[in-house]
Amino acid sequence: MSSGAVSKASSDGFRLPEDIVPTHYDVTVKTDLEKLAFDGFVKIDLDVKKETSTIVFNSSELTLGHASLISDAFKVEQSGLSVLVDKDTERATVQSPTPLPAGSKVQLRVGFEGKLTGSMMGYYKSTWEDQGRKKNYALTQFEPTAARRAFPCWDEPLLKATFGITLISRADTVNLSNMPVISEEVYNPSSKPASDIPELSKLFESLSTADQATEKWKITRFEPTPRMSTYIVAYANGHFDYLESSYKSPLSGKTRPLRIYATSDNIHMAQFALDVKAKVLPIYEQVFDVEYPLPKLDTLVASDFDAGAMENWGLITGRTSVFLLDPKRADLVGKKRVATVQSHEVAHMWFGNITTMSWWDNLYLNEGFATLMGEVIITGKVFPEWKVESEFITQHLGNALDLDAKLSSHPIEVECPDANQINQIFDALSYAKAGSVLRMLSNYVGEDRFLKGVSLYLKNRLYGSSVTKDLWDGISEATGIDVAKMMDNWITKMGFPVLTVTETKHGIKVRQDRFLETGPAEPKDNETIWTIPLNILTVDKDGRPSVDKTAVLDEREKFIPLDTSLPFKLNAGTTGVYRVLYTPDRLAKIAAEAAKKDSIFPLNDRIGLVHDALVLSRAGFAKLSSALTVMSLLKNEEEFLVWDSIANNLQVLKSTWFEHQETVDLLDDFTRALFAPLVKRLGYVYSETDSADISQLRTKAISMAASANDEAVVNELKSRFADFRKSGDESKIPADLQRVIYSTAVKHGGKEEYDVMKAIHEKPTTPQVGIAAMLAMGSSRDLALAKETLDYTLTNARDQDVMYFFSGLQSNPLARRILAQFFKDNYDALYKRFEGNFSLSYLVKMSFSGLATVKDKEETELFFKDKDVSKYRLALSQMLDTINAKAAFIDRSSTDLSEWLKKWKQGVKL
Repeated sequence: MSSGAVSKASSDGFRLPEDIVPTHYDVTVKTDLEKLAFDGFVKIDLDVKKETSTIVFNSSELTLGHASLISDAFKVEQSGLSVLVDKDTERATVQSPTPLPAGSKVQLRVGFEGKLTGSMMGYYKSTWEDQGRKKNYALTQFEPTAARRAFPCWDEPLLKATFGITLISRADTVNLSNMPVISEEVYNPSSKPASDIPELSKLFESLSTADQATEKWKITRFEPTPRMSTYIVAYANGHFDYLESSYKSPLSGKTRPLRIYATSDNIHMAQFALDVKAKVLPIYEQVFDVEYPLPKLDTLVASDFDAGAMENWGLITGRTSVFLLDPKRADLVGKKRVATVQSHEVAHMWFGNITTMSWWDNLYLNEGFATLMGEVIITGKVFPEWKVESEFITQHLGNALDLDAKLSSHPIEVECPDANQINQIFDALSYAKAGSVLRMLSNYVGEDRFLKGVSLYLKNRLYGSSVTKDLWDGISEATGIDVAKMMDNWITKMGFPVLTVTETKHGIKVRQDRFLETGPAEPKDNETIWTIPLNILTVDKDGRPSVDKTAVLDEREKFIPLDTSLPFKLNAGTTGVYRVLYTPDRLAKIAAEAAKKDSIFPLNDRIGLVHDALVLSRAGFAKLSSALTVMSLLKNEEEFLVWDSIANNLQVLKSTWFEHQETVDLLDDFTRALFAPLVKRLGYVYSETDSADISQLRTKAISMAASANDEAVVNELKSRFADFRKSGDESKIPADLQRVIYSTAVKHGGKEEYDVMKAIHEKPTTPQVGIAAMLAMGSSRDLALAKETLDYTLTNARDQDVMYFFSGLQSNPLARRILAQFFKDNYDALYKRFEGNFSLSYLVKMSFSGLATVKDKEETELFFKDKDVSKYRLALSQMLDTINAKAAFIDRSSTDLSEWLKKWKQGVKL
């Protein structure tokens, strides 16, 4: 957003007034983990930009004391000033007795109190068990607008300041914050606190005489931070253990300490995340040519956490499942999750922390970059065997295009004037589509030049704020290309194109139109013209392939000369953010070529081919049977990621037709025919000598065969579960097969198997084991057990875990309608429980998006008609679009799907 737009937002009342801005905070917080409360005071140095008598800042869920003002504008301190709080706008106002002239300096002092609740927002409590005894600790989660729940502040990313944090706690606990500790002293009731600060004395006065006599308290002071936004301030207090490492900066030669903190029951599983952090940090420094600026980088593993992880500067926080794993019992999925999340959060130390978006409409400048850099470019350098660049196509590009194909989509750069909207844009568009668009740009200009431009962008905005133009300027300087002209519509317009390829004797005509999951877009929805790198792969007469990266479609339609008698394909490498629609004949030729052992189409092209074929048929641009033919032609494929694409698309079909049993049975037949031979070839035994590809393909083949009720596979998995139950030996279940064995045991078992899962969930040996058990609890075909699982979410489940239970039930066709009804029946309780969290939008989607009829859509719309949907409006619209698209898909393609599957089963050549 430009500076002019910022001013407009302020005047419209969406943003704080700009007449006074903070420059430094001294925040002191006393944490009482026994009483689950905190109190403190803040001293904020302010610059007066424009004469005013009114000081407006953010505060929410806090009890504020009287305020004091110290200024060179008046001779004596103005104390005892009332603080007026508006709960709806989360703002507080202090009136100065005399006007504050422009250019003057002011210090605002305010005391505050708050409760440590389980809200997972602001400064909150998390719980754990230490040898059977329940304990609490406290930590912060401020993004996007919850710093105001912990201390009074100017809670907007543009309003950067430095922070001095002081924490007061019981002496046997550990205090953490963004910066290193500079002093720590035990408080002596008979002496005055260090520095003899009156406000500090008052905090200790709140302790009873008995408390002071029996409890030792300490004061921990931290180094001041660089200029930073409130949402990445962090602190924590509790009984934490740590592991320690370090890395040497390749730019300065400095050695920085690295730690990971966790509770004593978990710390033994934290080494891998610490090792990843030590490996990626020097690579980031080299790539960006900007040194990590803080003296240390800690990670705190949280037992209760709403999002996946959070990039607080110098103190990353996150769920147990994204930072912990048992190296002796780690599956590859779990290792990838820990590595990519840790790398993603480290990327934010530059994207977001050193250089921060000016407002939340540019969130993608943080998240899109952290997705591309953290989960692809840097992780790929550390773990090349994982092929993360290819996996990106399914994991991120596919998710982005699925969401962006809806009329209810939003641009990557989206207006979000208030807090209700901000939470909702932390979605696949801000993360995955933004990362995909940046990946497309990187491929077009060349990765080296792209990264050089990114380095220039960071250096130009060090410790400052940025908007989209700043990024384009940096990459343009490095490449000589008018990046803004090329990229503007990809960022500011919603949607993406489908390219229709029509062949002529001398070449091809390529036309772009907006792609919608419901079919061709109406003219009013089809006005955008994107600048599209076509990346045309062609073959010469000697069979040698080459890619033309210069071809660009920047108009509605263009003719491109090429020899159509030879193989060709657009979107080589599947780096473009679009779909390609060929004639049925050309699609068949591309699929036949892709199926060859020595195919000219590399891995990424084969992955993209599978996804494009199904998605285009779902939207009615092609017959569904053509996508099935592509899958059947690839039955001799050897790469896991192609099989993964096939598996994902078959699951989409089965999920869509979940109430059409004859079709489901035919899809199961087809699935077994594709995946059972892989199971026979690869077996069930995992070896340290297996490649990542072989391990993942084995897991996928067994999971798909089991989901299709292959008798031999189901019996094998049930047998392994039975052996595990008898012996209690977890080694009977390979870590990579944990989820499918658990779910298969419950699906084909009864109350006994279900109760085993519940017991495992309540005392899991690793976070991955706990998640597998939660998902499995939703797999039962006994609807009474499905209802028991839902009741369990209301009474026993941690808030952060409810989404896992919902996910397990949503994946179970028999439980979907029960899940939707449960959400309706318990709406008020669920809304109150999750209204401020990211989880609310996910639960709305999960509860209903499995449904697939027009009647479902109408009934769901009716249910929400009288609800305040402001906190999940985007999720609701997207979910309704999903149901609508599924219903249209069923209506359009049922006959084609059934006929193709029946012919295939009869052995008819297709």
